[in-house]
Amino acid sequence: MRKVVKFGGSSLASAEQFQKVGAIIRADKERRFVVPSAPGKRSSDDTKVTDMLYQCYDLAEQGKDFKKELKAIQDRYQEIIDGLSLSLSLDEEFKTIEKQFKDKAGTNYAASRGEYLNGIIMANYLGYEFIDAAEVILFNEDGEFNAEVTNQNLRKRLESLESAVIPGFYGAYADGRVKTFSRGGSDVTGSIVARAIKANVYENWTDVSGFLIADPRIIYKPEGIETITYRELRELAYMGASVLHEDAIFPVRSEGIPINIRNTNAPEDNGTWIVESTCQKPKYVITGIAGKKGFCAVNIEKDKMNSEIGFGRKVLQAFEENGISFEHVPSGIDTMTVFVHQDEFMHKEQQVVSAIHRLADPDSVDIEGDFALIAVVGRGMKSTRGTAGRIFSALAHANVNIKMIDQGSSELNIIIGVANADFETAIKAVYDIFVLSQI
Repeated sequence: MRKVVKFGGSSLASAEQFQKVGAIIRADKERRFVVPSAPGKRSSDDTKVTDMLYQCYDLAEQGKDFKKELKAIQDRYQEIIDGLSLSLSLDEEFKTIEKQFKDKAGTNYAASRGEYLNGIIMANYLGYEFIDAAEVILFNEDGEFNAEVTNQNLRKRLESLESAVIPGFYGAYADGRVKTFSRGGSDVTGSIVARAIKANVYENWTDVSGFLIADPRIIYKPEGIETITYRELRELAYMGASVLHEDAIFPVRSEGIPINIRNTNAPEDNGTWIVESTCQKPKYVITGIAGKKGFCAVNIEKDKMNSEIGFGRKVLQAFEENGISFEHVPSGIDTMTVFVHQDEFMHKEQQVVSAIHRLADPDSVDIEGDFALIAVVGRGMKSTRGTAGRIFSALAHANVNIKMIDQGSSELNIIIGVANADFETAIKAVYDIFVLSQI
């Protein structure tokens, strides 16, 4: 068996955290391929190394002196090296970084150095082979990740190795220029490596023991999720659940490789398993609750709208012309509502309204702001009667007015629209009815 293990920034913020990570890796001989992030915060008032690199490169780009800021970054790494008692020097690496910064190598290069340097330290500490991600993870000229070529590169490079460290977060264009994934992209790198070696498990180690049913900032000590499917995770991640980068599931899903979210500071916890499918019955009817504030509803009315072919396309074209994406489009016989992000829409609202009138000729267009959308997700809902009714009852009991409800035919999730002011109350009410009442 072979496992890929990815460790987040908080897991590698200091020598002490490195030692925890080392103990975790050495405790299981199957943990042979390691993907490290850049050092995160050591305390709440600390700065992540990636942010330090951005700030340092910003000075370089302005032609200002940045030696002090670069020295502070080097000191962070030296502190880790000294704490691990390693005979390793990064002096030459920092000379190269200084030259590249002066030559304005770009923000992608600057940001990637956090993972690159941490990878060198990790490989030295473990005695593993170090592989620069820029040599094996490829992006096309348009900046799109080239999954198939990368998979071939990595598989060929890793097939003869017993163990290796591959830094997360970045790759390169064909000409060698560094290109990063979006923030949190080390999760994606781990998934890419897991696919390449056909790993049995992809372990993603962070500072929490897996996914929680609801946001702990809203629900006090919410229950954890033991098992969640890729599809359920996509729904929750889309609505703001952020333990794992949402693109990290795609490479492993194609190979049926499960992801196990684990806690570096509590390695004895089982964490959350993310799987393609399972016959395991969920502990509760719902798997999770997530949501976002700040939506706007554009209500379009037209008599006999349902019999007019192409009406919906014409309405959505008005949003497309103005560069605005929509979230949900519930409709009735004579009505259609388009939910959009309010901060994105408000500056173009009149242009969109004019375009709707020009393209679709509605009877009226009405705009209502300050909405929140809440997703109630769970594979158990499909086989349980009365789920929507219980949600309605719980929200009515909590004096929350439901502005919108949308349920797909898969019965995997129910989207509820409420006023921003009722967001937290609504989540508490749904959590209480499906979780607390079952404990």
